[in-house]
Amino acid sequence: MHPTYQHSSLLKAATLSLLALCAACSREAAAPAADASAPAASASTAASNTPLETRPPNGEDFKPAFAGQTRAPAVKSEFPLEVSVVAKDLNGAWAFEFLPDQRILVTERQGNLRIVGKDGQVSAPLKGLPKVYFEGQGGLLDVALDPQFATNRTIYWSYAEPRKGGNGTALAKGVLSADETAVENVQVIFRQMPTWESKLHFGSRIVFAPDGKLFLALGERSLPETRVQSQDLNSHFGKIVRLNPDGSVPSDNPFVGRSDAKPEIWSYGHRNIQAAALDAQGKLWAIEHGPRGGDELNQPQAGLNYGWPVITYGIEYAGPKIGEGITAKEGMEQPVYYWDPVIAPSGMIVYDGSMFPEWQGNIFVGGMVSTKLVRLQMQDGKVVGEEWLLEDRNRRIRDVKQGPDGAVYVVTEAADGELLRIARKS
Repeated sequence: MHPTYQHSSLLKAATLSLLALCAACSREAAAPAADASAPAASASTAASNTPLETRPPNGEDFKPAFAGQTRAPAVKSEFPLEVSVVAKDLNGAWAFEFLPDQRILVTERQGNLRIVGKDGQVSAPLKGLPKVYFEGQGGLLDVALDPQFATNRTIYWSYAEPRKGGNGTALAKGVLSADETAVENVQVIFRQMPTWESKLHFGSRIVFAPDGKLFLALGERSLPETRVQSQDLNSHFGKIVRLNPDGSVPSDNPFVGRSDAKPEIWSYGHRNIQAAALDAQGKLWAIEHGPRGGDELNQPQAGLNYGWPVITYGIEYAGPKIGEGITAKEGMEQPVYYWDPVIAPSGMIVYDGSMFPEWQGNIFVGGMVSTKLVRLQMQDGKVVGEEWLLEDRNRRIRDVKQGPDGAVYVVTEAADGELLRIARKS
């Protein structure tokens, strides 16, 4: 266990980080199809060679490593959209997941797990969940269904766990009771270590892979002395871990058998991932928060190092460069795409529904400080266009899901948060 962090300079840094992340925290280019199997762009899309972002970057002398790594051309979907409210008065919603009958599980950060009915009515909080650490960015976070939910009624959730000497991200599983008022047989199957006293950067997206394994994204707890542990394979800080559904370690994880590494680790050198999803080919994609600038889209692969805090396209909230102020180093992966200034990403999908064939293979990510839904048009694993949606709502978008009907759903983060459905207007 590590002691509570008390040095005034680090407390100042943490405060600046928290304030910035709390404050932080659409158009179609003449671009080809999202991937080889996706339909080509049609007359329903319009193109521009000008990026949507016009503000100066925070990293004034940082240059992208390759063309198109940032500020992709603006793209615009020409077909009309219809946005409707599915549910209202969600207090601090963080994540949601569709049940097989199209009702929706929603987490509220203060510790509530609720069910939204098909009529939009929100249930009372389910009983049985463990206590959460509800401070700063902590609380009840992501929720996911077991791939065999139809037969085992098992759900998974991540949360900030209060512990002796601090707190940390934990992953639990349990069974939705027959009357759907409680979660039973609760087991905590993974705990991020080391325990630390911090209110920040819990990460927390859960993604099940086609092989039944699951990925869990873990933040690096934000403080200057914890961020460096993103490069330490004996720490879970700033990592994606890969687990079996019971919390045990898959035998083919990249660091299994190494005495200097935790065997759960899949990839490392991350900052604070709050967006992760699979594409149609089963590949994992993730988007992590940068500091001032440097939000990153990555395609995390086994055993690779994504650079934080050694390389970054962002700067400290207070203004100085981070570390040596470099954006590239041998042995460290470049992001597929980055934003500067930030969008403050949270929640994402790689769209593969039938309602919008024009959007096949596109990535959608929620923006919090940017209060919008960002669409990335993809081709051959690269971003070729960017569109901003829902800007008129002026809402922090916390999570994004594709519905069983092919519509795109988002949840907004507020005391009066909403669950919204984005569909093609008939």
